Amino acid sequence: MDGSKNPSASEEKDVSSLRRAQVASNHTAPIEALQAKLGLGEFALVCLFVSPDADFAKLVGQANAAFAGTQVMACTTAGEIGQGGYLDDQIVAIAFPKSLFQVSCHLVENLTALDQDKHVDALIRMRVDLMESAASFAHEFAFMVVDGLSLSEDQLAAAIAPGLGPVPMFGGSAGDGTRFEQTLISLNGTIHRNAAIVALVRTRCPIKVFSLDHLTPKDVRMVVTKADPSRRIVERLNAEPAAAEYARILGKDPQQLDNFTFAASPVVVRLGGTHHVRAIQRVTPDGDLVFFSAIDEGMVLTLAEPEDIVSHLSQAFHDLLADKKPDAIIAFDCFLRRIEATQKQVGHQLGKILDENRVVGFSTYGEQRGALHVNHTMTGVAIFTPEDTE
Repeated sequence: MDGSKNPSASEEKDVSSLRRAQVASNHTAPIEALQAKLGLGEFALVCLFVSPDADFAKLVGQANAAFAGTQVMACTTAGEIGQGGYLDDQIVAIAFPKSLFQVSCHLVENLTALDQDKHVDALIRMRVDLMESAASFAHEFAFMVVDGLSLSEDQLAAAIAPGLGPVPMFGGSAGDGTRFEQTLISLNGTIHRNAAIVALVRTRCPIKVFSLDHLTPKDVRMVVTKADPSRRIVERLNAEPAAAEYARILGKDPQQLDNFTFAASPVVVRLGGTHHVRAIQRVTPDGDLVFFSAIDEGMVLTLAEPEDIVSHLSQAFHDLLADKKPDAIIAFDCFLRRIEATQKQVGHQLGKILDENRVVGFSTYGEQRGALHVNHTMTGVAIFTPEDTE
């Protein structure tokens, strides 16, 4: 992947509204180093976005002890985003000072047998409690991290949406680089699989939650004629073997299909008048296509063409921010966007835009926005300086 292990030369202790810090995944004392960089103060939440090459269990145990009394949320990644833009082999931390943020975290376990009523009720109670305890904090949003190999993100996003009501939500699926073996999340030192963590946030800082992609649907369509929805596997497209048919449409040999192909030639599905990406993860030995999002028989897939990813991101941030410099942007970015940037040798240019806009986050196996699970997007929140301190 096109990233850098080194932060930008301007890295220093972050004392802005949202604190940011990062260290190499092989650092001998990573939590101690992150604490020093985050600075003093009481935090409502600390989040860690962790390279899959780090010792995750040891790290979250140390973090829970070091940040005693603070909620600590963590997940593994398919690459990190921080000072310097796209990063690899890093541990990236963000901390929410209590003076500006109040946060409540909710653990959603057993995603394959989700108790919707239980979690909707819990989220509603949390929202009410936060409104009462942080009545003077006028802005709110929610974000979540979820096991990226759970195959349950679609159902999860739809199930919890009623509990969030009007609160804008975004999320990211934890990653494992390009291995797809294990994706881990943690809350307060305890590691969970087949689970998600939802963070409800109230803040004095103005915010803008967003979702963006740089894809334009074409006129080339294909129909899913045989699938295993429970495993997100498509066996047949247009009544032909799926990988072979996808390759034929692209004018490629099926043996040439790889992550670069999937990033360069994504497919989308039309839902509610809008196109959403259904990204392909891999080809099975049997020639089936494994997807990152829900798939079903009868679904019509449309081939999409990426716009210039650098100019699109630059314009999207310009439109989002309205010429107002963000204090920080938390972003969950599909790892296929990073692969595309690598393939097109524009990772440095994208990284510069991310760095200039103080973006921090990680590359994901999928993204959530509201009640939807999507792919090939960047979702997140822009956080601005509180009005009363401007």
